[in-house]
Amino acid sequence: MTKPTLSDPITLRIPEDVFLDIETIAQATERSRSWVIVRALRTYLQQEGAEILAYKQGLDEVAAGETEDLDDVLEDLKRIASNKVA
Repeated sequence: MTKPTLSDPITLRIPEDVFLDIETIAQATERSRSWVIVRALRTYLQQEGAEILAYKQGLDEVAAGETEDLDDVLEDLKRIASNKVA
């Protein structure tokens, strides 16, 4: 298994209760604190973070003029619905 490319180290201050939970999980799983934190960040990025990134992408597309006129979309939907396949 190849090792991932890592960023430069970062400094982070977190609430003590969060730190203690990370430390406890790291010890219980025999993993490093970094491993636990990366897993937590990946989970966040797959859930709430993904929603934020999708929203930003939508804003970027609108700003770039990559839009569809709502009336055209509604007409397409009406056309599709009227061509029902039995």
